Amino acid sequence: MNDLSRFIIRAEALLARVEALLPAPPTAPDWRAAVAFRWIKKNGRGHLQAVTKPHQIRLQDLQGISEQKARIEQNTRQFIAGRSANNVLLTGARGTGKSSLVKAVLNQHAAKGLRLIEVDKNDLVDLAEIVDLISGRKERFIIFCDDLSFEAGEPGYKALKSVLDGSIAGTPENLLLYATSNRRHLMPEYMSENLDAKHVDDEIHPGETVEEKISLSERFGLWLSFYPFDQDHYLSICAHWLREYGLTDTEIEPARGEALQWALMRSSRSGRVAWQFARDYAGRVSRKGRRKP
Repeated sequence: MNDLSRFIIRAEALLARVEALLPAPPTAPDWRAAVAFRWIKKNGRGHLQAVTKPHQIRLQDLQGISEQKARIEQNTRQFIAGRSANNVLLTGARGTGKSSLVKAVLNQHAAKGLRLIEVDKNDLVDLAEIVDLISGRKERFIIFCDDLSFEAGEPGYKALKSVLDGSIAGTPENLLLYATSNRRHLMPEYMSENLDAKHVDDEIHPGETVEEKISLSERFGLWLSFYPFDQDHYLSICAHWLREYGLTDTEIEPARGEALQWALMRSSRSGRVAWQFARDYAGRVSRKGRRKP
């Protein structure tokens, strides 16, 4: 055996050892097992894990956000029908139903082929792999990123921009991205960045840093804003959930004062706080609900 042959054998053995250390390509899940999936990373390898018991919240359970419901419903119906539709960014006050609305849309349209894949912001760097798994399938997929925000330099930021519309590879027609955030521009803004702004005649031109932060949120075609609820909206949501737990209107009326005190202690009149109050109050009066929200 000559030196070249020995070198080739050693090189092939080395490559085999290196390949054993590399993450294996992700495998497709059993798409019939669930309508919702999570992207899970373990030891550097990612895969889609079926969510066998997704949150069964209904659109009619979400009170005080009628306009937001109508707009995301219309967008999702267009998507399911194979027509053009937009990626959606839901921003605003905490506990006002942003993530619940996405889950309710899935619950409403799962029977029509809608599927949801939840991806943590730290795993957005794997979006290209997820896209490869779903490309060409007959189902319609929403990639869901909850509580999305970035700090400067995070790798998921550029990966998300590429999937939205900035890559040379086109986004599959069976994919949309729905994200929730407390920030409209998804990244923190600092006073010093305003110093980079330039005045040209009577026009103001933002600095490059500001432009970079705005550019990501502008890639979402549909923006839905959520605002804190006033007292009447908060109380109506409390009443809705108390009815779901089996209380009658006569039994709900005495709960009004306690509902307001609950909101005062939490310093918030959100839908989440209303639901938490209803769970507490219904449990204390020992009534078994018709269903578990």
